[in-house]
Amino acid sequence: MPLHTEKKSELIGKFRTHETDTGSPEVQIALLSERIGYLTDHFKTHAKDHHSRRGLLSMVSRRRSLLAYLKKSSLERYRKVVSALNLRK
Repeated sequence: MPLHTEKKSELIGKFRTHETDTGSPEVQIALLSERIGYLTDHFKTHAKDHHSRRGLLSMVSRRRSLLAYLKKSSLERYRKVVSALNLRK
């Protein structure tokens, strides 16, 4: 399920790096994390929804790749995103 427009624009506004930024790794990671959180809650009530589970695994893999890229290119930006989204414990 796609994100609501208000929530999506709020996330983009919080994580963008400049005024017209909509596709930086930080923004993509934030949007994927929001969708992953939604699907995680979805599976608490719909445990046998395996089609959506495949999409969830795809999103987690994509987020992992973006985090690896961000860590490799800019460690400071990586730490900022991870702390803001509470990804690592």
